[in-house]
Amino acid sequence: MVSTKINLAAPAGLHARLAGELVKLVKEYAGSEVQIVTPQRSVNAASILSLLSLGAKCGAELEVRVDGGREEEALVSIAHFLETATI
Repeated sequence: MVSTKINLAAPAGLHARLAGELVKLVKEYAGSEVQIVTPQRSVNAASILSLLSLGAKCGAELEVRVDGGREEEALVSIAHFLETATI
């Protein structure tokens, strides 16, 4: 398992469109389990409803955890997406 902490860049926070794009990205790494972690909870990043339930705002510190095949590649890609997303 690998993990990193990032700050969410999206001005509107983790909203439906952004969560949908994140789910698409996560599905590119089939065989890996991706979790998004806040101080309150951890959710499966392959579930749009779980992601929305975090209520993450712009600037929120999130931890991305990846376990499974291609975990380093997945971690870099997903962390970069969340740190640079402006949608």
